[in-house]
Amino acid sequence: MLVSLRIKNLALVEDLSLDLDKGFCAITGETGAGKSILIGALSLVLGERADRDWIRSGADSCTVESVFNTRGLDALPPLLEELGLEPCSDSQLLLKRVFSPAGSNRQFVNGSPATLQALKQIGELLVDIHGPHDHQSLLRPEAQLRILDRFADLEKSRADFAKHLLELRRIEEQKRSLVMDEKEFQQQLDLLAHQVNEIEAARLAPDEEEKIENDYRLATNSQKLLDLAGRARDALSEGDSNATTSIAHAERALRDLAAIDPAAAALEESNQSLAAQLNDLARSLADYASHIEMDPDRLQFLSERMTLIQGLKRKYGKNLAEVIEFGKAASERLRLLQGREESLAKLDAEAATAKRAMEKTGNALRAARQKAIPKLTQTVSRHLRELGFTQSTFSAELAPCEPTSSGMDAMDFRFAPNPGEPAKPLREIASSGEMARVMLALKTALADQDEVPVLVFDEVDANVGGEVGNSVGEKMAQIGKRHQVLCITHLPQVAAHGKTHMVVSKTVEKGRTFTRIEPLESEKRIEEIARMLGGKGDTALKHAKEMLRQAS
Repeated sequence: MLVSLRIKNLALVEDLSLDLDKGFCAITGETGAGKSILIGALSLVLGERADRDWIRSGADSCTVESVFNTRGLDALPPLLEELGLEPCSDSQLLLKRVFSPAGSNRQFVNGSPATLQALKQIGELLVDIHGPHDHQSLLRPEAQLRILDRFADLEKSRADFAKHLLELRRIEEQKRSLVMDEKEFQQQLDLLAHQVNEIEAARLAPDEEEKIENDYRLATNSQKLLDLAGRARDALSEGDSNATTSIAHAERALRDLAAIDPAAAALEESNQSLAAQLNDLARSLADYASHIEMDPDRLQFLSERMTLIQGLKRKYGKNLAEVIEFGKAASERLRLLQGREESLAKLDAEAATAKRAMEKTGNALRAARQKAIPKLTQTVSRHLRELGFTQSTFSAELAPCEPTSSGMDAMDFRFAPNPGEPAKPLREIASSGEMARVMLALKTALADQDEVPVLVFDEVDANVGGEVGNSVGEKMAQIGKRHQVLCITHLPQVAAHGKTHMVVSKTVEKGRTFTRIEPLESEKRIEEIARMLGGKGDTALKHAKEMLRQAS
């Protein structure tokens, strides 16, 4: 759900913060008060095109920030990972959009800079805006097909088809890679044979590079290591002023000291312990020096091995594991090419099997879809009648198409609002009011299946009133049980059904115009419903109370 929205310097809004709740929120206000600013702000933060004219006069930039609670939206984490964006913390998604009169755009997702396209992709998972703003997922044929499949519980069949199609495409790609002229065929054989022989001849181990580098470093510094070990040993036990001699002198003095003062015996013991440690260290240094090899042949071998490894990495991978894996893949490819005729025959058989499995699954999926369409169209048509389209026609047409991950069908929702008119695809409906009510009917029918959590409706009550308006409100409340619904409305019948209610107002202060949005409670809400009914007299107030009582 949309938890909060902050708008700065957008049109008549200077600085506005909104906290929103679950369920159906009605948004009302006088004509021209700026109700569409809310939808404009949401559209901006969801990646829609920004118009510099929207920036408040005198401001140097416009900012829209939103916070969404995305708990349960399983498709979002992998999308954020794919886009290289920060994951959500405690299921909170932060979106921010900033643009200036100069035309610069900046957008952020969970604090990470993002592209407008990334913002749009995320927005399609979060919000559907229905009305004059074209952010309507249900207009896309592939989305319509997905909705039908959810409605008919065909998600598993759809996934099975996608699996068979993927397998068929994998086999066909292998076949294409084997089809070539003789010159190219021989060139590939020669190249692969060279690559395989070069990698196999190296007899690589995935973890040898670090050891080779370490051995090479020691071998190239063997003389220096001997010198350093010798100098350390000399300082301990050789020369006129070595540490061992100094310790021995100290031992004699401490022995005499302890003879006079028994309390100093511990000092003598410490000196003896230090002498023993020095002797151990001197022996260890001698042992270390004895194992240092001064072997030119070994150094030459290590140098050549490092050169070989670096050369293979430049050609075949970032590390030895990748080089080895490249060799395995090249060996398998070489095997396939060397037995090309047999390989093609085998792949042909595999492709035929995969295609039969795909077509069987696709035909079964098509049959299940055809069976589900009448139930879907009847349900949507019933909701449309309740929304005032008493003689409208709604249909869903399925047509064969080239296989995609969705199946072998294309879906087209069609609608004719008036008798005698041909049904048209939803995307060709000109009236935003008609479109909004069709979307409302679809959303009501598919409320349990639809995964988009936030629905925004604008002009959904255009050209309706009375009982139809009440029906619109009931459906908004019904959808609000499963989704967060924001509805800009002029009808009191619709507003009365809101779980929450916000009013948009416009004021003039010191010669500047400001738009404000605030939540309404109890008496204030009654007054707003009464205003929408045409007045604030006792009759209107009484009527408003009754409408709210019946809607609750």
